[in-house]
Amino acid sequence: MATPRKNQISLADTLYYHCISRCVRRAFLCGIDALTGRSYEHRRDWVESKLLQLAQIFCIDVCAYAVMSNHTHVVLHVDKREALHLTDKAIVQRWHKLFKGTVLCQRFLQGEQFDTAELSALHSRILIYRERLSDISWFMRVLNEGIARQANREDDCTGRFWEGRFKSQALLDEAALVACLAYVDLNPIRAKAADLPEKSDYTSVKTRIASAKKGQQPTALMPFVGNPREKMPKGLPFELQSYLELVEWTGRCMREGKPGHISSDAAPILERLDICSENWLALTTSFTKVFHGAVGKEQALTTYCQHQHRKRRVDLGNSQALFA
Repeated sequence: MATPRKNQISLADTLYYHCISRCVRRAFLCGIDALTGRSYEHRRDWVESKLLQLAQIFCIDVCAYAVMSNHTHVVLHVDKREALHLTDKAIVQRWHKLFKGTVLCQRFLQGEQFDTAELSALHSRILIYRERLSDISWFMRVLNEGIARQANREDDCTGRFWEGRFKSQALLDEAALVACLAYVDLNPIRAKAADLPEKSDYTSVKTRIASAKKGQQPTALMPFVGNPREKMPKGLPFELQSYLELVEWTGRCMREGKPGHISSDAAPILERLDICSENWLALTTSFTKVFHGAVGKEQALTTYCQHQHRKRRVDLGNSQALFA
């Protein structure tokens, strides 16, 4: 008998969860229909875009994701602190980005006055929204229902798009968390959909690598903030460089009994990114101290300043030294 969803999510034990959703018609809903040859690959972009959009609305962070041809993997972090500290107005504004909301909430945003009964009803409704915005079940519901409706409109049909509701796994410690992150990011390589992490379309690792090549971390994903310490900022408790190297090493080891792996002939990942390890360390540990404006290699910085009509290239020396 399946475990009820409410018993799978325990925020007292962990704030990290691995969620999996599978298409009911499997082979072509997000891939290519073998019978007609029609491609549905564009739907993977729907899922990725919707997922990253919801991360900006919900008090839930996306740590990793992989949108495959017939299923999706997402690693989520529930930010209860953010949900508790948002103002009532912020909660209602976020909810109205997803749903129309009640008449009371619409009047609240317009600054109208309420009597005692209306105010009580309003506060009760906002409390419900506050809970929902930090609820994984609501996050996955909004994500999957929206994609299902789009797909059914495109197919001019009705019925299920997903195989029931999503499955979830609690990640109870750092070892489980980092193992799951790597597992999700290596999905396309295992499936022979890609041969390198930076070529794995619709994955968090590709998104992170694209930003890392610019000396940044993607704002839509939960950042890597380094090893646990006092006054730990919000983020994944690992070094980004170490994580990418771990993904690379794991991908190279996946051979026996596995359909895909990273070729032994491929250059090391930092070499492929054209950033030396010493510079990478400086970028990922002292980024805001080293750079105070736009960041990139000299040519990119020059082009940016030309587009912005700026005569001075701020931090050019640091860019030349660290991106050499």
